[in-house]
Amino acid sequence: MTAMISAAGLARVLGPGTPPHERPVLLDVRWRLGGPPGRPQYAAGHLPGAVYVDLDTELAAPPGPGGRHPLPDPELFGAAMRRAGVSHGRPVVVYDDGQGWAAARAWWLLRWAGHPRVRVLDGGLAAWQGALDTGVPEPREGDFVPAPGALPVLDADGAARLAREGVLLDARAAERYRGEVEPIDPVGGHIPGAVSAPTTENAGADGRLRPRAELAARYAELGAGPGVAVGVYCGSGVSAAHAVLALAEAGVDAALYPGSWSEWTADPGRPVATGREPG
Repeated sequence: MTAMISAAGLARVLGPGTPPHERPVLLDVRWRLGGPPGRPQYAAGHLPGAVYVDLDTELAAPPGPGGRHPLPDPELFGAAMRRAGVSHGRPVVVYDDGQGWAAARAWWLLRWAGHPRVRVLDGGLAAWQGALDTGVPEPREGDFVPAPGALPVLDADGAARLAREGVLLDARAAERYRGEVEPIDPVGGHIPGAVSAPTTENAGADGRLRPRAELAARYAELGAGPGVAVGVYCGSGVSAAHAVLALAEAGVDAALYPGSWSEWTADPGRPVATGREPG
């Protein structure tokens, strides 16, 4: 099943013909690196019935040696999802402001934690043509209990090994990969052996994911195809989740390195490559 749902498709499943247990739980996860905060945007208007979920505090653990957005504690993550109304047997649709990165992070976490029916609103809120709401819903408590491990993850050693034995994709901007600029982390460059694959090239100007055939062709050129061991990292494990989603749409399974560059560079003993070549 595709991980994406169109705005028209979402409008249909939210319609009166859908049984209550099949109506998706809506999660608003608007977030952008460096701001503005998503909660004021949510308060100004969101999909009717959508619950706001904060990426920094509910979709990640506090920053530390494990990176800027480590995986959240499963119990705390499960509690946050239950408060939002998430249950095992009910579908979930996540959306952000159209960039897709935060929504992909929520999609990946729920899938990793064992929820089988999660989709991302293609194009985010900007694609929605219906009315918006400013009220704060009080959803019925869900029953979702995370069972981590449904999607593969990499630690730093695993990422280093995959860069040599498979394909490790660096989802950050190309200039950060080359080490020409580094606005956030202490060191510029990339994991030796990693291939530059900016997440921004997965979507069009409208924020919608590129067609499957285009995604498959793009990643095949980078060496990532079916049957190949593939992993992805970025700055802190957010935009890389969007790459995992795009790869899944292209028919390629990929592991996420949640700690990503922010964890890699926290250890001064880890090697760093610069320039256009993987190194």
